[in-house]
Amino acid sequence: MLSKSPSASSPVLPLAIALVAGAIAAGIILWTIGSLPVAIGFVAAAVVLAGVALGVRHWTGSAEATEPVVDWSLAQTLASVSPHALAVTDRAGRLVCANDRYAALFGGYPTPPGVLGDGVDASALAGAARSAWRDGDARVTVRQGDAPLVATLARAGEAMLVWRFEGGQAIAEAVTMRAMIAGDVGERLGGAGVMVALLSADGRIRAANRVFRARAVGNEDATIEGRDFARFLVTDSRGRVRFEREGLGGDPLRIVQVPFVDDPDGPMLVAMLDEEEAPVGLMPIAAPGSAAQVRALVSLLPVGMALVDRDGRFLHMNDAFVRATGVNPVAPPLYPGDLVVREDKAALADAVRRFAGGAQHSADMAVRLNDRSEEPIALSIAGARGLGEAAVVLSLRDTGEEGKLKRQVAQATKMQAVGQLAGGVAHDFNNILTAIIGHCDLMLMRHSPGDSDYDDIQQIRANSNRAASLTRQLLAFSRQQTLRPQVLQLPDVISEVSNLLKRLLGETVQLVVNHGRGLGSVRADPGQLEQVVVNLAVNARDAMLSQGGNRNVLTIETLATSAQEVRAMDDDVLPVGDYVTLKVSDTGTGIPADVLPKIFEPFFTTKEVGKGTGLGLSTVYGIIKQSGGYIFAESRPGQGSTFTIHLPVHAAAAEPPRLGTNPKLKSEPTEPAWGSGTILLVEDEDMVRAIAERALARQGYTVMTAEHGEAALELLADRPHIDLLISDVVMPTMDGPTMVRHVRKVYPTLPILFMSGYAEEQLRRSIDLDQVSFLPKPFSVQQLATAARDALAKS
Repeated sequence: MLSKSPSASSPVLPLAIALVAGAIAAGIILWTIGSLPVAIGFVAAAVVLAGVALGVRHWTGSAEATEPVVDWSLAQTLASVSPHALAVTDRAGRLVCANDRYAALFGGYPTPPGVLGDGVDASALAGAARSAWRDGDARVTVRQGDAPLVATLARAGEAMLVWRFEGGQAIAEAVTMRAMIAGDVGERLGGAGVMVALLSADGRIRAANRVFRARAVGNEDATIEGRDFARFLVTDSRGRVRFEREGLGGDPLRIVQVPFVDDPDGPMLVAMLDEEEAPVGLMPIAAPGSAAQVRALVSLLPVGMALVDRDGRFLHMNDAFVRATGVNPVAPPLYPGDLVVREDKAALADAVRRFAGGAQHSADMAVRLNDRSEEPIALSIAGARGLGEAAVVLSLRDTGEEGKLKRQVAQATKMQAVGQLAGGVAHDFNNILTAIIGHCDLMLMRHSPGDSDYDDIQQIRANSNRAASLTRQLLAFSRQQTLRPQVLQLPDVISEVSNLLKRLLGETVQLVVNHGRGLGSVRADPGQLEQVVVNLAVNARDAMLSQGGNRNVLTIETLATSAQEVRAMDDDVLPVGDYVTLKVSDTGTGIPADVLPKIFEPFFTTKEVGKGTGLGLSTVYGIIKQSGGYIFAESRPGQGSTFTIHLPVHAAAAEPPRLGTNPKLKSEPTEPAWGSGTILLVEDEDMVRAIAERALARQGYTVMTAEHGEAALELLADRPHIDLLISDVVMPTMDGPTMVRHVRKVYPTLPILFMSGYAEEQLRRSIDLDQVSFLPKPFSVQQLATAARDALAKS
């Protein structure tokens, strides 16, 4: 990986360099992962950092020019994962940064357009560069050797130009094939009587083995690279091909074209075999040893290939074809259609029949194998003439790993985007619920049980709490919920929830609980762990009841898993260590193999419309991952399913449970939360600020309000006496933590109570200050009053 750091020449040059670096990183991100919000974020971060740098430079009054050092590591890392060759040049045409793919494609780090030397293509690249500087982007197709290259150029800011070259795969494969022909593979083919030559798209020889050179020019050490292949051959009146040097008395040749790259304009591999001349009036037939020679050639090629006869039956498969298709070499399939799924059988059979009947050229098609129905592979089909019984050549390239990687990246990107969306929606929804619940509490203070409106208000409050639990599910899925971890014993959590499970499972499902010995402590939120067990149990119950029958058993087990046992598992995901393991097993119908990889995806459900949100298992996954654990699912159709959860052992001693962490202890305190003192309330949401002000005023506090951080600092400019600052964390103009740092300069010991609809863990880095408490939204009037009283008591 190549990168250079430009030097500074003016006070504003650091700003320009930072902006350009941000623009380049944003461009690479946009091309590599296609995420516009992330790319914009990089540009914004570069602007902020550059502004801070200029501010520091201005206030320090440094007149000495310093040499800025641009950190290209992020851009290099992003460029390294791109499948294309990437490079960055400056205004002077100098190479600033390039990835390893660029070096492999051009044999080092030449500066574009000099990568193609001198000529028409180099001039085309130079013209595209001028167009990109003028218009912002450009695209041109050039040739490197015999293969086309698509060059895409984009201007990054006003000082950098990003180059992307596509199409180098055919070149790399041609270089590999050229080395094989000139090496031991070419010698072995020559020993079997097979002459091999690699041709460019215009028919010129790029490489040939020793036997071909001896037959074509009479000298096995002659240099024939670059010469026209057709000039070495002649045809007679019957269409038979011979070497021109040997004349019409030489042995006729059988020519086989082997497709090994997808590009129709790319290089081609040609193999030639001697065949005996058939008597006049008879059709030529294959020589007795030619079939063995053809099969030897096919077996040596690194590309998966198979020969098919005129009836559509397999004649031969090489090892690469067997590995790629996963067939049993002891009992191979009879027809190509036996390899693919039912939907692709007819199309493949028609293509083989067409080429066996004499169709010209070749065709590519995507097929799905029986054992990998979700991973299509590229199959090339070509007609074969003069190969004896063989009439069709099949070649394939296994794109399974590449496709799997692309799907994983797409899935990870989708999950991240959905998680960010869920967190943002939950935050805004929590603000709305805070106002609804707060107004219900204020109304309940004026209505007593038996009042005509009392039950209606209670219903509104109860449904608001249900909505709040839904937002907690969204935050758990996106791993942004507020956890209250404790050091606890897993069997205690199972015991607490057992009675609830018995009521949920009903009379038709038997609950079996087994606890192992020597279990260590774990550190987790007990309420969230109970939610995990309940979600898994309810899913298992639905799976078992759907099949009917009387033998419905749900088994919950806890056991200790030592580091030695984890090491013996040899699992790539689970790190070696000591764990407390929770297993939840059922005797249901099991999870189908095609559904199992999707069960933790958000909003994925196999239930009928209206009977499942698709958030149950995704919430379980989010809670376990946020708690530092791992979850795995196993299932066999008809034999039930098992969910295994591994939580790391915590070495510290168990802590006493704290109020508010267990669902059974979440009842609000009934003692009055009256207090006195002056509170500054800072909240950008009008409805939340209004309800919080009324709630605190009713508890006896004097309340000052501000709609954002700057307004709060203006109120404090006269240095009034305040006892507590309550503030939202995320606000426009100035956020809560920034405001608090300014306030602490005047009030160094002032207690702070932060409130937010985002998770505390997500905000922990920004609110990690002295004498700070946190209240998650939505909250009730009583919870706000209690939190304010506790914050004042700690000061």
